[in-house]
Amino acid sequence: MTTSEEQSQGREQERTRVHVFRDDALGDLDAVGLAAAIRRGEVSPAEVARDAAARVRDADARLDAVQVHLDVPAPQGDGGGAFAGVPTLVKDNTDVAGLPTGHGSAAFVPRPARRHAAFTRQLLSTGVTVLGKTRLPEFGFSPTTEFEAGPPVRNPWNTGHSAGGSSGGSAALVAAGAVPVAHANDGGGSIRIPAACCGLVGLKPTRGRTVPNAQGRQLPIDIVVDGLVSRTVRDSAAFLAAAELHHRNPKLPALGLVEGPADRRLRIGLLVDSPNGARTDDATRAAVTETARRLERLGHTVTSVELAVDPRFTEDFLTYWGLLSFLIGATGRTMGAEFDRHRMDGLSRGLRATYVANWRRTPGVLRRLRRTREAYAAAFRGLDVILSPVLAHTTPPLGHLSPSVPYATLIERILAYVAFTPVNNVVGTPSISLPAASTTADGLPVGVMFSGRPGAERTLLELAFELEADQPFPSLKDA
Repeated sequence: MTTSEEQSQGREQERTRVHVFRDDALGDLDAVGLAAAIRRGEVSPAEVARDAAARVRDADARLDAVQVHLDVPAPQGDGGGAFAGVPTLVKDNTDVAGLPTGHGSAAFVPRPARRHAAFTRQLLSTGVTVLGKTRLPEFGFSPTTEFEAGPPVRNPWNTGHSAGGSSGGSAALVAAGAVPVAHANDGGGSIRIPAACCGLVGLKPTRGRTVPNAQGRQLPIDIVVDGLVSRTVRDSAAFLAAAELHHRNPKLPALGLVEGPADRRLRIGLLVDSPNGARTDDATRAAVTETARRLERLGHTVTSVELAVDPRFTEDFLTYWGLLSFLIGATGRTMGAEFDRHRMDGLSRGLRATYVANWRRTPGVLRRLRRTREAYAAAFRGLDVILSPVLAHTTPPLGHLSPSVPYATLIERILAYVAFTPVNNVVGTPSISLPAASTTADGLPVGVMFSGRPGAERTLLELAFELEADQPFPSLKDA
């Protein structure tokens, strides 16, 4: 680490917590509670939209989480849907008609979208009111929402630390209390990573549970799925149930509304260190092992497990990641006529160079990645769920993963951090990040992750409900 980087991190670590919970139309309600208050006539959708927009602007002034504000927010649905009148924001890699989609990149000038993306339509079908769009790192490639130029998105638990990525803007706003839920998507951990960093619930659904992602379905292996981040398990459960009314994938078991824990006791595998060899730090290891002890106290059976993926998995995923950057560089003019791949940030350029140097390996990379599902299935023999960290270490200070860091150093740091989440993207299985029962010694959240078999969102949500009831998740409002 350079002296200037150390000085920058030192300044960032001096910053403080931020939340915008207040006595207004939103109070401290989650999305389910707020929708119920609206249905009962205790508050109106217009009041909620007004007060949420004020919260978003207040939070954004200190967290830099918003890409596009809607100047005159108003209810956009027909009054129906489980989340009718609930305010939210859409991540800025997903089209909202009339708003530009910038993908977090300075490589082009975005044009207003002509129509909603398929997932935007699914999200709106739940009744939400969209207040704007949230920031993400360039093309969602980074596990932190930082930029070569422009301010980073700050973590509301400590504004000197990363809010995670790539759905960092969404996670920062939800954790700070600006909105109850916000859109997120996940191609390598981008729902679960910011949820872990910001103390939220982040469920990556099974591939195909929500409508196919427009970018993901064009890839040789579709690793991208859409969802949201929330402060409560019931919000994540209610969203999936409502989204299923809009799009029901007949290849997956029906989900319906999950409303609480199940009586069934589970066989849970405990995975503490990553398949890629990255060692879990002490604070994260303690959070995961303490969660395992809680599960045993609740009557579940916990045993150690190995996930024996191909030793080349990390290298292969990195090559595939580079392929994505290469394809964006080659096709970027579809996003904007002025697209210039030379203006992509240092991480994107480094990933592209990685692929160019290894492109001949592509058939083998794809073949081995597809075989990961065999190792995943083998790990689940005799098990219902696997418990692991979300990340190999706790939330880093801003600057540690900045795209301005030289690529060789940056990618080494990323691989030592994002060591657990990508397997679920390659296999297409569901996985949920939950806040550990306590924060770190310096007051930062730690995420623990539960992964399931394909289509097993119900099992994950029931277990999440049980842990939340056993000990409520830490909240910034109470910190």
